[in-house]
Amino acid sequence: MLHDRCMRYLPLLSSQMDPAPWPADVELIWEGDLHPGWVHPARAVHAIHLKPQPFGEPMLLEAGAAIRRGLHPDFLVIPVEALPDRAAGFALLGMLEMLLEVVQGRVKLALRVHPEVQAAVLTLLREARAEAVGFCFGGGDPEPLADRLWCAVGGADLGRLRALGFRWNVALPATEPSAFHAEAARLAAAHPAVYFPERLPDTMLGRPVVEDPSVTLGAHWERR
Repeated sequence: MLHDRCMRYLPLLSSQMDPAPWPADVELIWEGDLHPGWVHPARAVHAIHLKPQPFGEPMLLEAGAAIRRGLHPDFLVIPVEALPDRAAGFALLGMLEMLLEVVQGRVKLALRVHPEVQAAVLTLLREARAEAVGFCFGGGDPEPLADRLWCAVGGADLGRLRALGFRWNVALPATEPSAFHAEAARLAAAHPAVYFPERLPDTMLGRPVVEDPSVTLGAHWERR
């Protein structure tokens, strides 16, 4: 996943699209079916993004269908648009538990959480000790997610990610190759390579970061 220490921009495409015009490295939105061209040794599908729907059996079936197609993604991205009550929270936890049992570490689960429910989701995961679940950043404050922030989707404030040292894949929703390449080039110029974060985060998953007095950091690590 590390690519010359900078954010790498990948097209985020429908699973039903013809892959022929696109780069070898992509991320897919699962649309219930798969164009046969995607299952090819020369192609790398780094993440599969499920579409928003109620937690439980429908989303589990969609996840199972996506995973069984032989794409071998690094991440399965699960959208969390709302968490209206405790029942929804329990449904999310139950679904995550079943998915973790199914994937057995072969695919990592990353939640793409709507900023308005981020605090509630972090509390839920912390109380359930769900350390095996990470995050796909799609907006809001990335700092509380920093130690389990595995991927991102464009449209978010990438400057905030860069300040925290994020240097993994950023998926850009795309429908036309030339427009994607132009936007990827623009973003790469605006967010050059990151070697060190501008500052260390104050929290990790909602918990305060406790500094170690035995560790001395250089001037470029000065907390702001």
